[in-house]
Amino acid sequence: MQPLRSWRWWGSWAMVFLGCVIMGSGFVFFINPYNFVPGGVYGLSIVMHNIFPSLQVGTIAYFFDVPLMLTALLVFGGQFGARTIVAALFTPVFMNALTLLIYPSPEAVEALDPALMLGGRLDMTNDLLLACLIGAVIIGVGQGIVVRNQATTGGTDIVAMLIQKFAGIKFSNAILIADGSVVLSGLVVIGFGVGMEGEGEGGWVLTLYSLLSIYVTSRVIAYMLDGASYDKLLFIITEHHHEELRRYIIEDLDRSATYIKARGMYTEAEKEMIFLVVSRKEVIGVQRKVKQIDPRAFFVVTDAYDTYGEGFKPFPDDSEIKAE
Repeated sequence: MQPLRSWRWWGSWAMVFLGCVIMGSGFVFFINPYNFVPGGVYGLSIVMHNIFPSLQVGTIAYFFDVPLMLTALLVFGGQFGARTIVAALFTPVFMNALTLLIYPSPEAVEALDPALMLGGRLDMTNDLLLACLIGAVIIGVGQGIVVRNQATTGGTDIVAMLIQKFAGIKFSNAILIADGSVVLSGLVVIGFGVGMEGEGEGGWVLTLYSLLSIYVTSRVIAYMLDGASYDKLLFIITEHHHEELRRYIIEDLDRSATYIKARGMYTEAEKEMIFLVVSRKEVIGVQRKVKQIDPRAFFVVTDAYDTYGEGFKPFPDDSEIKAE
């Protein structure tokens, strides 16, 4: 059993690095050269590169990621593991190295001109929609692999968690605020040329491509993690820790749950099972908390394909057009 666990451990780390490589490649080949701003730290780095072209996108990402990671460690403590830190530090290095390999000169690296990338063999200037979609899919696949292996690449996920903690805004809305602010900065700097030498190139059309890339990336990540499912249904059985879990669910998750009377088949002892529905992004946090409170707890995760009620989707009207 020990060799099997060791292989799984190493394999999981390898998948984290693979996900970072795939994600970084999506940015370098299909996003950065065309000034798309798909939210996040790397989107903000693309904006800043247009103001300070001597700094590579990956280098600028460090200016944001490192302070965010330090802040997260101070605020959230051990919640951010080694894999997240390594992924956040490795990805910019890989992006910088790949950029230096595919452009012929330092001047070309500053310009990020797709006509100079790989000798112009991958220039998609006349197919911006295709470049946007390919880049978004590749980034989504890479991020999905990273998240599936218990890591993140930092960035606006951390910003959203800080907004949630100190402003009381839901995580999904905080992500929207953070990424929306980055896209807006791209519109101001790249679209209108504020802070740049000369006129902005591409105008507000690039902002529309950026919004499209954010949507496609989010859908690809969701599919990588859950297939067609977005919410998760949790069943938790613990012996003597109901009050600690109750406080965590109500106060930290800002959700409610239901106690279900149950009886162990082997022991025939009466128990209470916790029935809880959360978003896919909250599952890992609940899992860690349950392990911290009661390592011997029984924890089941299953898909909830449609969830209606407070905190989730409203019940559809009879006249509303529905999906399949």
